[in-house]
Amino acid sequence: MYKLLTPHINSYELLDSGNFEKLERFGDFILARPEPQAVWDKSLSEDIWQKKASAIFRKTKGRDQLSPEERGEWHNLKKMPEKWFMNYIQNDINLKFKLSLSSFKHVGIFPEQAANWQFIEEKLSMMNASGNLQEKPKVLNLFAYTGGASLISKACGADVTHVDAVKQVISWSRENMEASNLTDIRWVVEDALKFVKREVKRGKKYNGIILDPPAYGRGPDGEKWVLEEGINELLKNCLALLDEQNHFFILNLYSMGFSAIIAETIINQNFQEVKKSEMGELVLQDSFNKKLPLGVFYRFSSH
Repeated sequence: MYKLLTPHINSYELLDSGNFEKLERFGDFILARPEPQAVWDKSLSEDIWQKKASAIFRKTKGRDQLSPEERGEWHNLKKMPEKWFMNYIQNDINLKFKLSLSSFKHVGIFPEQAANWQFIEEKLSMMNASGNLQEKPKVLNLFAYTGGASLISKACGADVTHVDAVKQVISWSRENMEASNLTDIRWVVEDALKFVKREVKRGKKYNGIILDPPAYGRGPDGEKWVLEEGINELLKNCLALLDEQNHFFILNLYSMGFSAIIAETIINQNFQEVKKSEMGELVLQDSFNKKLPLGVFYRFSSH
């Protein structure tokens, strides 16, 4: 089933989009930053964007093959703190995310992922209620960034392993865990493919696996990651780690032009237990009802 997922977070708003930019509220602050898929016109005038924005990101360098992020700098129009916290409240879950202005235009959270967080909460709640597990559900979060999916999984009672190649990002995730009054997430600074291949050799199994691979990247020891070259091997190893009876699986793909059908084909070829599957686009809708696509997803679960 092809779906458009448009999550809602009280502390976040996409106020406007267009002319290759987006205007967003994160908690108490409004930011303007580049968005290559916002090819339409802005609904608000440039003057209103300038008045509303606490800070605006301007590109200073181009991309290269293994540094695809847009580098630049933030111009503060209003006094902003070095960091601030944004709340995420959903049902009985109450989390806090530290946000900060980075030279890669990111701030520490991808709000469109809230649609997947709600899926994780639903699936873990079903596992916990089923009585089929002898212990806590085990969740593996790969390319885990600042840990939104890790925190949601932990708050739902899972035993969580969080893997990312960047040590500073792991530290950021730990701050989010502590601010959210959670404990005992397992942190792993390692290349994702190396980690899952080792886990397969050890015979490990996980009830939930979340993958958010970039188009390009480097592991902690300089390992090169190129999405189209590595995705087949990575998915095959991840599927070998998935518990056959009680599971959920989420794959996000941010690379422009990369189809979720590719993921569906690889997964169906290598995992015979696919039952409830869905794919589509992660979408944020601005205040003027313009829909901004922010990546494709493929996910499935045993229940």
